[in-house]
Amino acid sequence: MVGFPTGGPVDIAGRSIAAFLSRRLGQPFTVGNEPGESGNRATRQVLRSAPDGHTLLVCGPVNVINTMLFRDLDFDFGREITPIAGLYRVPLIVEAHPSLGIRTVSELVERARAAPGRLRVGYAGRGTPQHVGIELFRMMAGVDLTLVPYAGSAPALADLLAERVDLMFDPMPSSIEHIRGGRLVPLAVTTPERSRALPGVPSVAEVLPGYEAGSWFGLVAPSGIDAAIVEALNAAVNAGLDDAELRTRIEERGGIVLPGSAAAFAAFLAAETQRYARVVREAKLADR
Repeated sequence: MVGFPTGGPVDIAGRSIAAFLSRRLGQPFTVGNEPGESGNRATRQVLRSAPDGHTLLVCGPVNVINTMLFRDLDFDFGREITPIAGLYRVPLIVEAHPSLGIRTVSELVERARAAPGRLRVGYAGRGTPQHVGIELFRMMAGVDLTLVPYAGSAPALADLLAERVDLMFDPMPSSIEHIRGGRLVPLAVTTPERSRALPGVPSVAEVLPGYEAGSWFGLVAPSGIDAAIVEALNAAVNAGLDDAELRTRIEERGGIVLPGSAAAFAAFLAAETQRYARVVREAKLADR
């Protein structure tokens, strides 16, 4: 399985299911990390591999967002993949370094309006759900933030912890232990409702009604893969999502499992493509 840099949310998603699949199917599943090009490098590598089930892509919103942002892609994600199974969805956490002195979304908006462009927000590169979530927040709150891109969430998170940036909108799995340990301050989650993993943290929508962002993860293969392989992989993934131990680990990180058939995951991808197309269009991201 191929995904984003080591330690980031996509890497965590891949590793969360790999060990279970190895035990279930009796063959090793390893996670390879191919950072760069906002996920396009990893996607290209998988799409150009043999459709035999031996190379899978751990995908997320960035893959559908990129189809709208990058006009000159040398592959067509929607046409060149076969959906296998969903894994889980997670909220982003709007989080700050404690030294910043900001504790709520309202305080963030107030500070950003008082000092336009002063606050630095790290994010995992163009086209990621973090990027879209930040742009939507800027648009709805009417604030100017300085965006600092990184080659994945892990290096951005490292710089937030080191106070080189002020804020992040980061998928919950990679940040939740830093929040529980007091190393980061959670301002809000980006789902419409609060998260059961952090019930005391409000949602952005409580301050900006209608705001919603987040991330999700799933597995896809190159097109042309045999239907029997898809069925076997889908059944194994769903067994993992129904496994009490694995499900508990996912939920403790703020995840909500996405069980279902390969066809259901294909429909989910189509719906997410339409949803992000609206955000990209309204935030005018493709024109930059």
